[in-house]
Amino acid sequence: VSNQAFDHNWDDHDILTAAVNAVLAAKPDSPVSALADGSTELTAFIPDDRSFRRVVINLKGSVRSLESSVFNDIAGLGIETVEQILLYHVVLGPAIDSAAALASGGAALTTAEGKTTLVNVVDTSIELVDKDTGLNNPRVFLDQVDINSGNKQIAHGIDRVMLPFKITD
Repeated sequence: VSNQAFDHNWDDHDILTAAVNAVLAAKPDSPVSALADGSTELTAFIPDDRSFRRVVINLKGSVRSLESSVFNDIAGLGIETVEQILLYHVVLGPAIDSAAALASGGAALTTAEGKTTLVNVVDTSIELVDKDTGLNNPRVFLDQVDINSGNKQIAHGIDRVMLPFKITD
């Protein structure tokens, strides 16, 4: 993917980058590699660092002040779990741009992890319904859509990590 440097900007994607790099270091043949090579058609819903911080708050009950601490907590879930979470953010196939996403209300998208996520659209709000019903669903940042548009891969920033399983009671 790229080199990440943890910083104090919770709006970027350092923790996501570190998670992808960790999975690929442990499992070079992981399907997560599609995110790193750019030749596979896909749409990625990319959570910012604050999104991962929210997951850790829900798991640990405390707020981490450093991105490196949040990453360590996420990595502590195990490489298989991190891989599942990452793949749940990817939809293989032709890129879904923001116009298509806004027209996709009610659609069930099959993720690279093998599970589905439902798309809810209200006006210009795009929500992705994940498997943890105890937490708020991720929403697409409307100022972070169509990242990398025109290429085989496109990304949309989201405000929460999509969870392929329940982490809350």
